[in-house]
Amino acid sequence: SEKTHTLDLIFIIDSSRSVRPHEFETMRKFMIDILNTLDIGPDATRVGVVQYSSQVHSEFSLKTHSKLEAMVKGINQIIPLAQGTMTGLAIKYAMNVAFSAEEGDRPKVPNVAVIVTDGRPQDRVAEVAAEAREKGIEIYAVGVARADMTSLRAMASPPFEDHVFLVESFDLIHQFGLQFQDKLCGVDLCLESDHGCEHICESSPGSYRCLCLPGYTLNDDEKTCTVIDYCSFGNHSCDHECVSVLNGYHCRCNEGYRLLEDGKTCQHMDLCNTVEHGCEHQCVSTPGSYYCICPEGQLLQEDGKSCGTCKSANIDLVLLIDGSKSVRPQNFELVKKFVNQVVDSLDVSAHGTRVGLVQYSSRVRTEFPLNMYHTADEIKAAVMKVEYMEKGTMTGLALKHMLENSFSEAEGARPLGRNIPRIGLVFTDGRSQDDITEWAKKAKEAGITMYAVGVGKAVEDELREIASEPVEKHFYYTTDFTAISTIAENLKLNVCPEESQGEIEVKDPCACESLVEFQQATMSTLEQFTQKHILFRSLHLNPGSHS
Repeated sequence: SEKTHTLDLIFIIDSSRSVRPHEFETMRKFMIDILNTLDIGPDATRVGVVQYSSQVHSEFSLKTHSKLEAMVKGINQIIPLAQGTMTGLAIKYAMNVAFSAEEGDRPKVPNVAVIVTDGRPQDRVAEVAAEAREKGIEIYAVGVARADMTSLRAMASPPFEDHVFLVESFDLIHQFGLQFQDKLCGVDLCLESDHGCEHICESSPGSYRCLCLPGYTLNDDEKTCTVIDYCSFGNHSCDHECVSVLNGYHCRCNEGYRLLEDGKTCQHMDLCNTVEHGCEHQCVSTPGSYYCICPEGQLLQEDGKSCGTCKSANIDLVLLIDGSKSVRPQNFELVKKFVNQVVDSLDVSAHGTRVGLVQYSSRVRTEFPLNMYHTADEIKAAVMKVEYMEKGTMTGLALKHMLENSFSEAEGARPLGRNIPRIGLVFTDGRSQDDITEWAKKAKEAGITMYAVGVGKAVEDELREIASEPVEKHFYYTTDFTAISTIAENLKLNVCPEESQGEIEVKDPCACESLVEFQQATMSTLEQFTQKHILFRSLHLNPGSHS
């Protein structure tokens, strides 16, 4: 075997009465064979020998001999104690005395103990051996004759297949020494094994350990490393936030604050003077934030920045769209674009305007309820995915569904007590196949503001019956589908909620005026449009059956 790395090695030899004289001689030879493979010297490997039975006796310490010849002579002069078997006591002596600086143990040099025993210990070994291993002593256990494997494993370092040896008799111990020398010889396990250390592998005879780079700590798996969280040690004295970095930490301030020169204290900035606040009229700084204000008589708009005389109302809007077969697929796509134009005119958000969509033909289907989507983009994407039903025209059934389901709190309508207007918009291209009177009336009685939009062969009487008062301002009609985008442009669903009993709703000072304006504009646009299409209608009326 090649010479080993530098070691501090202690032999712990069992010399109890059950070890016969010729067996003890074989143990001497075993030790001398091992010594012959080592690079002995004060700056190379140092060796000490301890024998034990009922008591422990140091034959020579790590610092006694610096030459191989002197060690061999010392081993040959050992006189066996020939009493009991106090193996635990011997390990304790090795740990506390033999491997001490006073006895010649060196810092940073691997400690290896080789225990040779023929019998079961008469004292406890597991705890003291574990303590010795914790202190960094690598233990090899060599059992002979009647030795107990459980006790050997309790003493030895893991992995046991490299540190526990059992031979049947002392006659075999000499040959066995050759196998043992291979284990003790300088195999660098960091180079020769798959050690799995994340940062640094440090070899010791027959073993290794993982280490971490500065600023890291070893995890419980004893292989991987984690950055030391210096912030969690406390005492960082950062005003706001502490951020751990390699080998230290730094302080960080919350948004709207700046770090002072001491690197720890945070002072709030005048954000109005340091950021692009975008306020139309005036910006007011607060600690860590700011807000916009408007001149007297004007209102802050939904964007929180611009000022105006009107503020768009928040509403719960449910659209009922006709999916009957007379609509035709290409026109159904125009209906979806109409819906998305309406959505574009609204301030959609969870706390602002909510939109739900229902399609009806011979049956009624909720495409999405009021509480499903919270942005205009999400709603518009969902609208474009709606599939055309292509059957009858059950408008009454659709109104019933809207009242009973779509405006329920379960589907996202805000509670009535909050005075958020509920608006229903019915789009149809023809006469209903069921009665609409009952449910059109009930919807309006329930406080829902109803708009009716008709196209093509839609029946004006039905549209009027659906629409809220004043009827002229709540129903729209055009001759063909290409004109519905004009309605969408003019249909700004502003509302002027009534004062509710007990609670005064703050009125938007101009919602009602703008409502009148857009409805007048819409009606005049539609009148012009209708005039243009009278001739067209007379020439192109579809004589086919109507759904």
